[in-house]
Amino acid sequence: MKNYLLTLFAVCCIGTSYAQTGSDFNYSIGLRAFSIMQMPKILNEVENDKFTKLYVHGGMFKFNDNQISYRLSGSYYRGDKTFNNNCVNCQVSEGKVEDYVFKVGFEKNFNYSRIQPYFGFDLGFRSNKYSGMLSNTNPAAMASSLYIPPSTVQSMKDGLILAPLVGVKINVIDQLSIFAESNLDVYYSYERQDIVAQDANNTQSVNRFRKWEYLVNPVSVGIFFHISSKN
Repeated sequence: MKNYLLTLFAVCCIGTSYAQTGSDFNYSIGLRAFSIMQMPKILNEVENDKFTKLYVHGGMFKFNDNQISYRLSGSYYRGDKTFNNNCVNCQVSEGKVEDYVFKVGFEKNFNYSRIQPYFGFDLGFRSNKYSGMLSNTNPAAMASSLYIPPSTVQSMKDGLILAPLVGVKINVIDQLSIFAESNLDVYYSYERQDIVAQDANNTQSVNRFRKWEYLVNPVSVGIFFHISSKN
């Protein structure tokens, strides 16, 4: 029994030592393969708590210093968007949204094992732009003889991001890890809305806002390639 325990302990030590070498690299290059994100609110969008699925949309570079890694990351998304504005039966908008994010920060591992939980913090810049058409869908207005023309709309939002995060990474082999993390984007932005009615006068309205948003990103999954061994 004693010999069995000693053998088991030795195997565990060897396994742990092998797992540690997976983090024994100066740099890591990562790819975000899949994410579920909450995008910034556009105009007076209804049901903004819905999540957007993104595939292969960002990358990351890390400098590894023992249990702490310093990270530089970026992501880009462009896609179609349709949403109700003001209320479900008020207006509908269809257009395209473009969103990009740049962040710098750090992460700290809890251990040196093959499976490494970690926490961290990012600071960054986010730009969100939307261009589309805004149409009235109010049943009462549509039933009356009053014609409400559609409008073109452009919404531009730029601002600062503060993002606490938690995650876990698994060292598959020395040079390769997979990771999954969650974060909260605290987004403070300046927004400009340009709305032009498609009538004879092309009536224009311009709105400006400064606002806070709290955007939950439940999961982001990706892969890291480790380069430049320290040994």
